[in-house]
Amino acid sequence: MSKGNYLDSDAETLTERAVRGLAGLFAAHPWFDRGGLHALERWYFPLSRLWAAACEAGGDAARYYDGVPMVGRFEDRARLTHALARYEQARAAATAIETQWRATLFGDARQPAASLKGVEDARLSLRHSFNATRRHFHPLLKRKPPRARVEIATPGEVESAYGDALLELGPFISAPDPMPEVAVSHAVPSALGWDRWLTFQSPARRVGGLVTARVHEPEGVANPPTVIFGHGICVEFDHWRGLIDEVHALVREGFRVIRPEAAWHGRRTPQGYYGGERIIATFPAGVLDALLGAVREWAVVADWARRTSSGALGFGGSSLGALTAQLAASLAREWPEPLRPDGLFLVTHAGDLAHCLASGVLSRVFAGLEEALRVGWREDELRRYLSLLNPEPAPVVPASRIVSILGRRDVVLPFDSGRRLVEDWCLPEANLFLLDRGHFSVPATLLSDKRPARRFREVMR
Repeated sequence: MSKGNYLDSDAETLTERAVRGLAGLFAAHPWFDRGGLHALERWYFPLSRLWAAACEAGGDAARYYDGVPMVGRFEDRARLTHALARYEQARAAATAIETQWRATLFGDARQPAASLKGVEDARLSLRHSFNATRRHFHPLLKRKPPRARVEIATPGEVESAYGDALLELGPFISAPDPMPEVAVSHAVPSALGWDRWLTFQSPARRVGGLVTARVHEPEGVANPPTVIFGHGICVEFDHWRGLIDEVHALVREGFRVIRPEAAWHGRRTPQGYYGGERIIATFPAGVLDALLGAVREWAVVADWARRTSSGALGFGGSSLGALTAQLAASLAREWPEPLRPDGLFLVTHAGDLAHCLASGVLSRVFAGLEEALRVGWREDELRRYLSLLNPEPAPVVPASRIVSILGRRDVVLPFDSGRRLVEDWCLPEANLFLLDRGHFSVPATLLSDKRPARRFREVMR
């Protein structure tokens, strides 16, 4: 396939590329992490909670406050009515284009590349605009809304769902047999090659629904090596324009990158929540559901990857996605051998999730641990369940094929936890990249630092 010359003159693509470049220069510094954490805690999460509550309000200001939840103020009524109206307008447009996008990209009729790209550009623009209606709720931040609609699972609820997993994890993470049918979209030209999407029904009973994964295919590479790459929590890579995107370096090195949408993100976000919120809100059940469910979903993607390319297969990810990748690689010993990964590419990861939640800033931002103790959890009980999400001391991937990128200043997934893990795995020095960065500036640094992606290409040959 040839993209043709029309893409070269695409001003929007060039603008987005410039924005990402400037964002990378700005964000690839340790001081960005301090400001980023502050913005997430004081601005993005509470603003997203205000925005998500509009989903179930149906434009009705009286119903809206119950969904936040917060006490309504008469003096806010005019601004709220305006915000809800803008929200509904943008939601209607985003919903309509998503329907058209699915019909066009997954339809039987062949479409010109320019037409497919036009539909995808329209979808991304309208979804971005819908997400950006958060700004209309900004005046309500002064009312101190919660960061998440917390619904902590009780010990009894988690025991009912995962008590058996403490004795035998196999049934919770086994590869589906038979595999669900995977639908493949038409290919859309992109700045890096070609993009297409996969959809399939999730085999994870407690998550369920339709999984969508975006596939970035490098131009002119036959049987490329593949990386299944997981994203961070609350990161909706397929629904915002101009995001800092660390996978570009992998595609430029000739990898095909498959990016599944994690549970309760993007198209999988439940009504009344923002992307990723349910993982936080239903702690600890949410994080167990999301990560163990993703293991079974990644088995489906791994099966498709093996069937469509003879190149090597790697697992990777950033933050939550890296935790998913290392867990799936550890548990893949329970899968048929062809589904097991040949390598790992991990960005800002950690070895002990319970320790991270107790000592990292996530416990402060979301107060999940504090709330869990309040509803009757004991710390030792939490640790037992969260230990199900820790990677094995010896994953199925040899240390020579694991590339790790850690930030010495990472306090979200604390650096010491990640360092201990890679020391236990005995990673070669050439495969370990320790950056003087924090959790958010590490991915931004990878926009310009090509060494990790190049090293991964070497070890995956």
